[in-house]
Amino acid sequence: MLDPERMKEGLREQTRGFAEAAAGPDPSTRVPTCPEWTLRDLAGHVGQAHRWAAHLIRTGGTEVVDELPRTIPDSPAGWPGWLRDGAADLIAAYEANPDGTVEHAIIGTQPTVMWLRRMLHETAVHRADAAFTAGVPFTPAPDLAADAITEFLGLLTRASATAYKPELAELRGTGQTLCLRPAEPTLPGWLITRTPAGPSWRDEAGDADVTVTGPVRDLLLVFARRLTPDEADVKTTGDASLVRHWLAHTAV
Repeated sequence: MLDPERMKEGLREQTRGFAEAAAGPDPSTRVPTCPEWTLRDLAGHVGQAHRWAAHLIRTGGTEVVDELPRTIPDSPAGWPGWLRDGAADLIAAYEANPDGTVEHAIIGTQPTVMWLRRMLHETAVHRADAAFTAGVPFTPAPDLAADAITEFLGLLTRASATAYKPELAELRGTGQTLCLRPAEPTLPGWLITRTPAGPSWRDEAGDADVTVTGPVRDLLLVFARRLTPDEADVKTTGDASLVRHWLAHTAV
């Protein structure tokens, strides 16, 4: 896991990049990777998510929220400052209570840093959405992209995950294995095993029934369901049906 200083730095980076991409096109432009949303919806979601997370860190608890409001300044010219303010508020809330906890009905009691990390990677993936919409590059730092995959796998494999998303129960299996092998030699990769109790994973690029290899950016975009394996710069070897099955049941 990244250290908190890197998370704060990363949140600022991703928020700035998101704001630059989102504020360019017409606000009513549909987001191809979130087709039910416009850019205004997407920017409102990100900015309100930061503010919601800051509030729950300060109060120590929250109810389950299915959808956040998307209130945002009318003019896109005001979006970058508003988005930066939300990220700064979240960072300030964490810095005021770095050793605290937050109670969540599904995720349970977690340290406040978990919510800083969650918002970092939420912002990074939505930065990709904004970048694709605006036609600008999305080039996250490899350490951020790798930690986003790790965090995502951690959420999917929590014992409580199926209470929130019952379709995740379809990820149970009888020992089928999937490997994500990053092209970057400094990153260890991930080995996922589907067991009768649910999927588990470890930091390792070992032998598997199917292996997906490519730059960690592209692995993130595939497993965050922003690109298909055919669209991304990845190579799949082995039983590709296991990848299709995983992706079909991991919309969160």
